[in-house]
Amino acid sequence: MSEDNKKCGCGSEYFKDMPLPEVDFSTFVMSISSSALVHLGEVADPDSGQNVFAPHLAKQSIDILGMLQDKIKNGLTEDEGRLLCDLLSSLRMKYVQKTK
Repeated sequence: MSEDNKKCGCGSEYFKDMPLPEVDFSTFVMSISSSALVHLGEVADPDSGQNVFAPHLAKQSIDILGMLQDKIKNGLTEDEGRLLCDLLSSLRMKYVQKTK
């Protein structure tokens, strides 16, 4: 984080005590969309305060949104459903272990 951001409270330290928004689908989609805008240089990076153009990262965020749209429309395959279930189970257990 730049010294200017530290002085003015514009960096991530400024947000550390702010409550996180409720996690719902709209928040999730807006988060990915915001990342795409940052990587397109349309919005300043919240950590550095700089506008940075990283088209490969923007494309990845846009592709993730497209994939979500497709999966919502067409549903998950059995393997995708199993993978998601296994990943969530594993991550939730790790979270519980680390936050006890």
